[in-house]
Amino acid sequence: MKRVAVILFFFLTVWVAPLPSVQNTLSLKDIHRVMERFLALHITNKELSPLIIRRSMKIYIENFDPEKIYLLDKDAHPYLHLSDAKVQEILQRVQNQDYSDFITLNQVIQRSILRAETQRKGLLSKLIRENELSSSIGGGSYPHFASTEEELAERQKGRMVRFFLFHKSRSRLDSLERREKVFLLFEKKVRRSEYNYLFLSQEGAPLPISRVEHLMAVRILKGFAKSLDTHTSFFSPEEAYEMRLGLEKQFDGVGVILSEGVDGILVADLIQGSPAAMSGKIKVNDSLVEIDQISVQDLSFEEVMDILKKKGKEEMVLGLKRVDPASEEEVYFQVSLRKQPIVMNDERIQTSVERFGDGIIGKIALHSFYENGDGASSERDVREAIRSFREQGNLLALVLDLRENSGGFLSQAVRVAGLFVSNGVVVISKYGKGEVHYLRNVSGRSFFNGPLVILTSKMSASAAEIVAQALQDYGVGVVVGDTTTFGKGSIQYQTVTDPNADLFFKVTVGRYYTVSGKSTQIDGVIADIVVPTSYAPYNIGERFLEYPLAPDQVDPAFSDSLSDLDEKTRRIFQARYLPFLQRAVSFWKKALPTLRKNSAQRLSRNADFQAFLKKQETIRARQHTLPVNTVDEYIQMGMDDLQMKEAINILKDMIQIEVEAKPVRTSVSYWLEEGVLRAS
Repeated sequence: MKRVAVILFFFLTVWVAPLPSVQNTLSLKDIHRVMERFLALHITNKELSPLIIRRSMKIYIENFDPEKIYLLDKDAHPYLHLSDAKVQEILQRVQNQDYSDFITLNQVIQRSILRAETQRKGLLSKLIRENELSSSIGGGSYPHFASTEEELAERQKGRMVRFFLFHKSRSRLDSLERREKVFLLFEKKVRRSEYNYLFLSQEGAPLPISRVEHLMAVRILKGFAKSLDTHTSFFSPEEAYEMRLGLEKQFDGVGVILSEGVDGILVADLIQGSPAAMSGKIKVNDSLVEIDQISVQDLSFEEVMDILKKKGKEEMVLGLKRVDPASEEEVYFQVSLRKQPIVMNDERIQTSVERFGDGIIGKIALHSFYENGDGASSERDVREAIRSFREQGNLLALVLDLRENSGGFLSQAVRVAGLFVSNGVVVISKYGKGEVHYLRNVSGRSFFNGPLVILTSKMSASAAEIVAQALQDYGVGVVVGDTTTFGKGSIQYQTVTDPNADLFFKVTVGRYYTVSGKSTQIDGVIADIVVPTSYAPYNIGERFLEYPLAPDQVDPAFSDSLSDLDEKTRRIFQARYLPFLQRAVSFWKKALPTLRKNSAQRLSRNADFQAFLKKQETIRARQHTLPVNTVDEYIQMGMDDLQMKEAINILKDMIQIEVEAKPVRTSVSYWLEEGVLRAS
């Protein structure tokens, strides 16, 4: 498995047009207008309330100081424990478009930044000269705000030491000069965010009043948006760009991945098939020193990235340096590159096969539900993978691996599920006013209907849960993995996928359900066979997030009444759709006791898996002491992909069960009823 951050954005998205009439540069007056729009769209919260005020103040603080390394308890307490009377006062002011309470809070934050700067200056000279900095320094996140300035200073020290140790693992830091460079880089990175709150440019000059007001408006809107529910958010253009890449898996560029280190801006990686990789001239750890013969030495990392991403700039010349291993001298060279569409294939899909009997078992790892304007999509890639498996041999069974799939486009979830069922409802959506819509697969037949395992984990979320739950509902596959998935069952209205939008946001407008009427909200998809993944010991899921929606359910739609269609469309569907409706089949459900028993026996005899479970128990016992940002360190455990191995073993059992069942009753009507008649 890939390492992934524990805190992620999970998506179920539908594209919408941008919000009109709001300028890119916001003023405080725009907050009211934007919030009116959010409240009109939101599934439950339709007006500002005392609860939203309390939450927004808390979120404003958390967005600034999530690790609790700046504010003292006495700074934060008045805003985190507001009296009812105080909340009503703030609510009244906000309704009158008076945001002075947030401005006052920002002043408290500014004072905490100045205090932190003073503390770091006092620590700097000592840390530069200290021969061995302790790797046992405390974690990067604290459960409570510090009660004293001395405690805060220790937290700042820990932050600086962790930064130093990280760069020590990547570079030679064998002189005072190079050690000093590390801490100067630390200060440079830290000041980028601090200066935004101090309303200073990166050079330390005061920002124009319009920019100050814009930054305040964005922060207040971020607080208000998230206070509506855990998945409603307001984004900067930079945040929206990164999220768009994740959804579309494609962008225009030259394919260099950069990082900032002690020796400047370095090439961290090259995207396979990109102009940079195809040139054959650029290597990992090369230093970027120029773009179009202009030095980047005095530019911030963000400024360099902006130049590389600049629209209309189709060709560029990169100036790079590399240490010659023979002479140990730096060699300067130039590479001319032309931008082109780059597809992030590594983040789309991975496939492999395993031989079994007279055929093969196919494995497909799908990391998100994506689509872009050039025709690339998750449904197309999964279809092509299955077609490729059939070309390699007799495709007996399939694993659809969704363990690290955190969602994506709703339309793609429907289409991927549609590869494994014939006609039928895949998603039911219900919105704020109670209106219900049905999204159907209308392909007429499934593309694959053999033994199928859907591999899931606590990190499988949103669109991934739609697919897993729908295939479980119809009985065409067996869900294997953690006890339950993430538990996100909400739909967001968003402008993130429109690069020309005036504002970027997503608002929770509805809940989704699968054909059984079940919502995955909070409870997630319950595994048919529990085979824990590396995420099992951690408190991951919707239930552990702040402000989640409550779950509910709707009527099942297996028979599909077509009630949401107009009369003309209904007649067409009655003739061409209903006769090929997918039935909920019980064949694999009946086989579950045998499959579970066999799996449990195998795992009890598997020494590697038992060691894996013991490691999980250790982590579960100590989890409350682990800092949030170090959980990732413990995610990878176990030498092999034990879950995939067991998924393959379960499929082998399913193949055998299917073979043994067929001779018992061979009439076509039986196999149609049981849903296991194989397509020729």
